[in-house]
Amino acid sequence: MGKRAKIVQPHEKKYHLKKGDTVIVIAGKEKGKSGKVLRVIRKKDRAVVEKVNMVKRHLRPSPQTGQGGILEKEASIHISNLMVICTKCTDPTRVGRKVLEDGKKVRYCKKCGEILDE
Repeated sequence: MGKRAKIVQPHEKKYHLKKGDTVIVIAGKEKGKSGKVLRVIRKKDRAVVEKVNMVKRHLRPSPQTGQGGILEKEASIHISNLMVICTKCTDPTRVGRKVLEDGKKVRYCKKCGEILDE
């Protein structure tokens, strides 16, 4: 008999950005563009950002899509290529985490110390 494999429970990944954050692209063909995070895809470490990384999708006519044609939509971009823009200092910033006195965990701007979570 062989050794039994240890079952490792997957832990929740922690990201520096959330849905609704304003971010700027720091690498790749879309470098310098900014927008709001529409959704975060945790399984692939990617995020969809408004008006960034636009792709053309060809749709066949069907009862759901109607006439069909070419649709432009946002494609996902890797989270490592995004940086959060602070609401107070309006600069791209690194994000830190801390626990407040009431026990609430929040993200904060490493440049000015402003709390990013409402």
